[in-house]
Amino acid sequence: MQQWWMIRAGDFNELIPVWKEEGIASIGWPQLGNPKHYRTKEDMLKKANEVYQEHKPSTRRSWVSQVWRFSTEIKKGDRVITYSKELREYLVGTVTETHFFDNSIGNPNYPNHIRVEWEEITVSRDLLSQAAKNSLGSVLTVFRVDQWGDEIEQFIEHPFWEPDIDEADEDEVKEDLVGKALVMIEDKVDILDPWELQDLVGGLLEAMNYNVRISPKGPDGGVDILAFKDAFGFEKPIVKVQVKHRKSAASAPEVQQLLGANPIDANCLFVSTGGFTSQAEAVAKHNSVRLVDLEELVRLIVEWYEKIPSDKRALLPLQKVYVPE
Repeated sequence: MQQWWMIRAGDFNELIPVWKEEGIASIGWPQLGNPKHYRTKEDMLKKANEVYQEHKPSTRRSWVSQVWRFSTEIKKGDRVITYSKELREYLVGTVTETHFFDNSIGNPNYPNHIRVEWEEITVSRDLLSQAAKNSLGSVLTVFRVDQWGDEIEQFIEHPFWEPDIDEADEDEVKEDLVGKALVMIEDKVDILDPWELQDLVGGLLEAMNYNVRISPKGPDGGVDILAFKDAFGFEKPIVKVQVKHRKSAASAPEVQQLLGANPIDANCLFVSTGGFTSQAEAVAKHNSVRLVDLEELVRLIVEWYEKIPSDKRALLPLQKVYVPE
């Protein structure tokens, strides 16, 4: 089956002229040597851990995966695209020879090569659908773009074709980006230990201008956090919070335990990353207990993140990303 690959032409598109002249596409990481000398990707990762010690483990794993993919998965006949930032267009070609290692060809900092027959016709980025633009904008050096192959091929075969622009397309892409980001944050929250999540929930309440008392490790009597509007805890509303961080859903008896815990007249907030049983939801609704599952917790964290104390934010480091209005 023909595959479609995006391959970045260096950090600043500096490789495009030599690629067209030599009929190649190339990637770097020369310190790893010839990928063909490794029996497995794990063997290559061991080498990467030696030569790229100054970089994060996740970065080293990503680099190894890309070199391994380039050297073992790209086949003769596959289609390749690369992007010219200056011209805002994509070059398209066909693989004529699979991976070979040679630092005497092209730029010596990019010694991993494939042979590519590059098309004369290029594809303007402005003509692509918003979804395609978004996907092709990944910062990875090597990645599959099979889902956009047909769209790109249309422009190669019909260079003067101008597709209808769907005005809703950009909004859908934004929603998709936000959705993916929230899921990634959910994954990060999910790997916190129970005490870290308890502290994070406490930080969220602090961001909401509550004074917070977090129970120490050990038996808590059904209450993990007490939140007050004043420093002494006299002023109402007082909120008592139970935090359950596990895969299984919180049950009705656990909600009832929170209701029965001191202070009896406090408002109740129950956070459960595993969700709630239907019986728990019924008890909570009858007794005005506020239930928060993992999805809602993440949305609240994102909404209040900048006001969460820095020591609590450190439990869940997030980076702000801007998208067009």
